[in-house]
Amino acid sequence: MMDASNIGQAAPDRSTPAVVRPSRFVRVVMGPMTKMLNPAMRKLAGRRHVMMAAQVHHVGRKSGRQYVTPVGARLAGRTFVIPLTFGNQSDWSRNVRAAGRCSIRLNGVDNQVSRPELADWAQAAPFVRMAFNPVLRAGLRMLGIRQFLLLTLDDR
Repeated sequence: MMDASNIGQAAPDRSTPAVVRPSRFVRVVMGPMTKMLNPAMRKLAGRRHVMMAAQVHHVGRKSGRQYVTPVGARLAGRTFVIPLTFGNQSDWSRNVRAAGRCSIRLNGVDNQVSRPELADWAQAAPFVRMAFNPVLRAGLRMLGIRQFLLLTLDDR
């Protein structure tokens, strides 16, 4: 069975990942829009029939506060694949990696996940192919996505 733990040694060291910033397009076009869209997306994400949107429930690594962040997560087998549109230095990504776990609401179902792994296109390819159709994969490339966060479903 394929899950994020299968990428093993190919995964970069989580303690000091190379900084991956968002693409110029994301910074210029999408960045300003997120301040307006995130409140609405936070409410819609994770519900049934809301395509490409999930809620990541995570805890602040410094504050200990509970947060909810809308993301474009998809499930590939037992692995959630989240394109890091805003790079690996976004607060939610850093919080999840620091905690080693979070909850993802997708299609109205809460999923407990753990073992976050940063993966580039080559490392994430099997999961990305399972989770995203060719049109969506092309869209991810057009957005300049360079890295993904892979999280493994916890056993129930």
